[in-house]
Amino acid sequence: MTVLAYKELVSGGNQLTTENLRLSHLLGWCLELQHCTILITDDIIDNSTTRRDQLCWHRRDDVGLNAINDALLFENGIYELLRRHFRHLHCYVQLLELFQQNTFKCMLGQSLDMLISRRNVSTFSVEAYTSIVRNKTSSHFFYLPIALALHLAGIREQQIYDDCERITFEFGNFCQAQNDFLDCFGDPNETGKLGTDIQANKCTWLAVKCMERADERQRSIMEKFYGKNDPQEVARVKELYEELDLIEIYTKYEKETYNNIETMIFQACNGAPRKTLLKMLNQINQRDIK
Repeated sequence: MTVLAYKELVSGGNQLTTENLRLSHLLGWCLELQHCTILITDDIIDNSTTRRDQLCWHRRDDVGLNAINDALLFENGIYELLRRHFRHLHCYVQLLELFQQNTFKCMLGQSLDMLISRRNVSTFSVEAYTSIVRNKTSSHFFYLPIALALHLAGIREQQIYDDCERITFEFGNFCQAQNDFLDCFGDPNETGKLGTDIQANKCTWLAVKCMERADERQRSIMEKFYGKNDPQEVARVKELYEELDLIEIYTKYEKETYNNIETMIFQACNGAPRKTLLKMLNQINQRDIK
């Protein structure tokens, strides 16, 4: 997405050179390295088994906890690539800070996700969920690719950055709600991973919505069975979700959220990469969760 955004931002000018395209691709490589760092550590923390239809990296017999060192190698590889290829540019410091700040935010989100999952489900709230999403999902996966392209293109208008950050935060909410829904109700053959959110006592979109809508009896069911590993107890939570019409509520949320974000993109200030943002929105809406 960084490459697409950069091409859109500099189209019609003299910045679309072979060298600048190479640099935009290198930033894309750095993003992939950061994705690897985050997903490897996330799978270790969550004790996950599969990722994208493959055994999680730390689950391989020839890897194990060496995966921690691999994640650190990936992260530091980002800064080595930046040092080698970008230090002569005016935006070098901004690029360094973007990666450092977003890695820090994502790790904060990981920690918050883990800490909240140790609490009773009765304490879950929209505020806690939103804080997890803002740090763990929105900033890294959606804002960072756009911000990198803006800096490489030499964009300085703060309003453009603000609009893109506001829109990509909503991308994060949309994407995380989708992940949470599919973790519970998706087909593992389609999603590429086994759902574990209920067993792991995660503060998810579904859990928060359930506690918002539940009566006293239903809340007691959640408090009794949520966060348990027994398949029958997990099934009881899913039955409660269905009893509260959360599948229908999610379907409505998905349609309304898509329309709201689309409107936000069209209303963004001139200079924002609208075509790229729309492409990102459609990929979230139609994506293969693997």
